[in-house]
Amino acid sequence: MVQTIPLPGVSGRIDHMSLDVAGRRLFLAALGNNTVEVVDLKQGKVIRPLSGFSEPQGVCFVPEFNLLAVAGGGNGACTFYDGSTLKLLSTLPLGDDADNMRYDTLRKKLLVGYGSGAIAVIDPQTQRLASSIPLANHPEAFQVDTSGSQLFVNVPNAHTVSVIDLAQNKVTGSFSLGLVAANFPMTLDETNHRLFIGCRIPSRLVVFDIKTGNKIATLTLHGDCDDLYYDASRKQIYASCGEGYLDTFSQTDADHYSLMQSTATAPGARTAFFDGTILYLAVPHHENKPAELRLYRIVP
Repeated sequence: MVQTIPLPGVSGRIDHMSLDVAGRRLFLAALGNNTVEVVDLKQGKVIRPLSGFSEPQGVCFVPEFNLLAVAGGGNGACTFYDGSTLKLLSTLPLGDDADNMRYDTLRKKLLVGYGSGAIAVIDPQTQRLASSIPLANHPEAFQVDTSGSQLFVNVPNAHTVSVIDLAQNKVTGSFSLGLVAANFPMTLDETNHRLFIGCRIPSRLVVFDIKTGNKIATLTLHGDCDDLYYDASRKQIYASCGEGYLDTFSQTDADHYSLMQSTATAPGARTAFFDGTILYLAVPHHENKPAELRLYRIVP
């Protein structure tokens, strides 16, 4: 850990984050606080909270359009802000429980999971819905495979990973999780065609071959994992777990993995963001300890 940044006035659960690389700002969805905290990483402090949300969950900064998008779980709305001024631009109602967000750089579309089962495809230029891809149940984390034009989506209530063909905008297959469940976080190794799924019941890291759909490995991790990141340069996977640990897994090759290190953090610290060098960990308010953002440098 190389730095801590206080999150003054933030209480309750903290959800996902997004980074403005050029502006050195981190956007953090403080779900329990109904705010999005704007952190200036150069100054090492919160420069302003954005308010007026209903349970903000997903947040995505799109530098190509200088746009900040926020998904509200309480009202199912996607809200758009000017990236420079942070002025409200528009609000797009989607349905209930707007959640995870990703930007598809190849097709220049913003993808948002929402409702009882759908992925919204949004044009960031017009901030309007381009299409919607139906799913069996509510989606959690998802990843875009740019090389294969596929979208992999965690669908916990169905105990599966849905495979979406982005050219057809429809589900074309699924991977079964077998005896593990509560699959929330996900990350992807595109080079080796490996998909990593974090499950909570029981606490496991499951590795799939995305070309065959076969399960390659299952490893134990700490409880309440909500974010996973694959580090291609170091061949490592980072798991932020609400039980109070950062688990680091080593990738020997495409089929072999092991737990390398478990770093003690704090209770409830389950959401993170990784920029290739620094892992940002959100630590919620707990008892008499205020909320903070912790920065961990990945040592070669």
